[in-house]
Amino acid sequence: MSIIIMLLLLSVLILVHEAGHFLAAKAFKMKVSKFGFGLPIGPTLLEKQVGDVKVLVHAFLLGGYVSFPDDDKDLDLPADSPDRFLNRPIYQRFIVVSAGVTANVICAFVLVLLTAFLWGHMPSGKYDVFVNQVVPEKNQSLINSGIEKGDKIIGVNGSKIDSSFALLTYAQLSKKNDGKADKDFVEENYKNLKKLNPAFTQTEQIPEDAVVLLPQKQTEKALTLNEKMLKGYQKYKDTQVTLTDTQKKLRDNLQDKTYLVSDGTLTLNDIAYALSDSTRPLNVVVLRNGKEVNLNPLYPTQEGLIGVQLDVKEVVIPTKGIKSAFVTSCNYLWEQTYLLLYGLYQIVTGKIPLKDLHGIVAITKVGGDIIQNSGIFSGLLLTAIISLDLAIVNFLPIPALDGGHVLFLFIEKLKGKPLDEETIDKIGTVGFIFLILLMVVVIFNDIFALVTKQL
Repeated sequence: MSIIIMLLLLSVLILVHEAGHFLAAKAFKMKVSKFGFGLPIGPTLLEKQVGDVKVLVHAFLLGGYVSFPDDDKDLDLPADSPDRFLNRPIYQRFIVVSAGVTANVICAFVLVLLTAFLWGHMPSGKYDVFVNQVVPEKNQSLINSGIEKGDKIIGVNGSKIDSSFALLTYAQLSKKNDGKADKDFVEENYKNLKKLNPAFTQTEQIPEDAVVLLPQKQTEKALTLNEKMLKGYQKYKDTQVTLTDTQKKLRDNLQDKTYLVSDGTLTLNDIAYALSDSTRPLNVVVLRNGKEVNLNPLYPTQEGLIGVQLDVKEVVIPTKGIKSAFVTSCNYLWEQTYLLLYGLYQIVTGKIPLKDLHGIVAITKVGGDIIQNSGIFSGLLLTAIISLDLAIVNFLPIPALDGGHVLFLFIEKLKGKPLDEETIDKIGTVGFIFLILLMVVVIFNDIFALVTKQL
């Protein structure tokens, strides 16, 4: 049922978008020949004449359209007919083309405002993270860290912690013996080795049975992540060097040793790398009895565990009254718009690969789960974000999208005449094929994620 509800909500967004085009056209008394729900691919499920408009419902429901008489090449209309969309003033066509995007923005605001008013609060995107239980058997460094049950974790390595995701990200990226090492740390360990063993060069094989003195083992430097990484908006770019299998095996054999007896195959460089793959400390700050407490360094295990069970509580913003609901809704939409634009920037610049793009199938699955687990209001907020995303994506200057049509209008304004109709058709066809191919890739990603239980 939750999936059906999510599908209905998504269908409403498509209808809202196309209704925006339709109502704007009617406001200028333009003739609209077709109102299509879905794309004209495959069979048509319903075709009905309503007044002077033909309403169609297609089997391929991922989209919609409003069609004008100009779009029908077989229609016999005089070139100067006012019923032709292209004969209307540019400002009217611009408003009609942009009306779908405007309708989606208005829809997003109405959904958020309705949620804020009826729900009585709004999510802040922040969470209080408490220590519910300390399990030192899973991580011995807990004993020396000084962490206690009931502590509120507020900082790690200088970063503010306002979600369990942020804490777990630090733990996973700081885990013990991850098979990687910083170049600077390797160089530091090599210099210390060289001081203790001046007879050997960096890359020569140390003779068999020769004794190599080892410096005191140090931990790697504490990791620092920015806010975008801690919120999952940006991937951590790992600049470390991966150890060879020989170096990893050596790393495991050097635990708590002060010297090494060479087997005749190792170099100081290998030993430096082995010494440099240890663990990164987590410098945790907690709030205890109203006071900030700096704990002793905590070291994640090889699995990235810190040995605590967490109690996470969402921080909500109360929205009592129309004014509070209105202001909170505006702030929420502003933040979501920034995140959507930033995500789009990540995609365009290739920082988010194609394999990570998801579409209607994933949205329906995730949206259904959200409705089932968190309720209809959370589902409405997700629908509002999708509506906002539809507005942004549709306004991109890509042929076959609203933004592409707006681009043609700007070109027409600059040239003083429209582009050749055949040229527009060819460009539009290329844009349409691009969108279909992208849709195929996205749906494949969705299905693969479902099959492999990534969603």
